[in-house]
Amino acid sequence: MSTITLDFLGELYRRGPGEQLTVGREADVVVDDENPFLHRVFLMVAERQGLWWLSNVGSQLTATVSDGKGGLQAWLAPGGALPLVFAHTVVWFTAGSTTYEFDVFLDDSSYEPVEAVPASDGTVTIGRVQLTPDQKLLIVALCENVLRRGDRGAGHVPQSGAAAQRLGWTITKFNRKLDNVCEKLSDLGVRGLRGGPTKLASSRKARLVEYAMAARIVTVEDLDLLP
Repeated sequence: MSTITLDFLGELYRRGPGEQLTVGREADVVVDDENPFLHRVFLMVAERQGLWWLSNVGSQLTATVSDGKGGLQAWLAPGGALPLVFAHTVVWFTAGSTTYEFDVFLDDSSYEPVEAVPASDGTVTIGRVQLTPDQKLLIVALCENVLRRGDRGAGHVPQSGAAAQRLGWTITKFNRKLDNVCEKLSDLGVRGLRGGPTKLASSRKARLVEYAMAARIVTVEDLDLLP
């Protein structure tokens, strides 16, 4: 049975068979004790029947889970659980306007993710969906603070007006492009991006940022695309 290590901001938390580890505002791994939007205990890593599992024990927040190379992404809703089978797993989640990230490492794993192939031109192809240069630029603008976070482990998702101003766009153009990107990715099967009477725009943007970072749609090098 493999042991597991969680890495948050360089702090390492190691657990062995039969043990567990919690993540939240008042947990084994204290992500941010000043963010009231973060659950006291949000996520739990525990060993069951020979596998390590990541469980969402919160009631409101969701998490995006990716293998270390960005070839696999999953959305972990409240009450859900996923087996941790890769040598390196990255977990993203947003509480309020802040997006957080931590890494999980298995000492011994027999699974290897499929490596993603980067695009070679101004477009990005994800499955059957192709993003235009403007659509990718929008995603970079939304992810800018997270990409620039350095070793802080957290970044803020900007308001739509601020992101539109950053790009030199009108808010109407920004919202239209955002709708198009979310619709394309939703058609691909990415959850949490469709609007509705109970869907806040801020939640949709946060989910888009989590997915874009987890899927490696944008990287630090893409910051050069911004004006």
